[in-house]
Amino acid sequence: MTHPAAPDLGEVLAVLERTPTTLAALLDGLPRSWFEADEGPDTFSPIEVVGHLIHGERTDWMVRVHAIVEHGEARPFEPFDRFAHRASLPGRDVSGQLQEFAELRAANLADLRGLSLTTADFSHRGRHPDLGSVTLGQLLATWVVHDVAHLGQIARVMARRYETAVGPWRAYFRAFQNEG
Repeated sequence: MTHPAAPDLGEVLAVLERTPTTLAALLDGLPRSWFEADEGPDTFSPIEVVGHLIHGERTDWMVRVHAIVEHGEARPFEPFDRFAHRASLPGRDVSGQLQEFAELRAANLADLRGLSLTTADFSHRGRHPDLGSVTLGQLLATWVVHDVAHLGQIARVMARRYETAVGPWRAYFRAFQNEG
């Protein structure tokens, strides 16, 4: 397995544009019980992941891309509140959230494409409030990993819904094993 030092923009776009349809395939139309469970304190249920992703589309990824492109390290990124989405969740249906996420993501990816970034641009730096100096390439790679990690989290939480129901087959599923 290769681990590139910098992301490929085509690969970044290919993954990021698939996240909304992947989420819809996993969640849309299921009974609410399938997307309300979580893994404990300070973790997200599947519906919370969607809310978190919406918040990130509005306030994080492209805002930070533009901050790097326009200001470099001169202006630090605004801190990201990873729990801010919780205030807007009550009463929201998953279909509406999935649609909102898809629309926001499409707009952000159109914006990203419109910047006509080159591989050389990936070395431009910005200033993260906790991590310090980061590159545009690192930010884009993190956006991809963030999406994929949350998709894995959703699948794991959904599998755990039937953890007891599978009986002895539980031993065959890594989703049920305690990691640590």
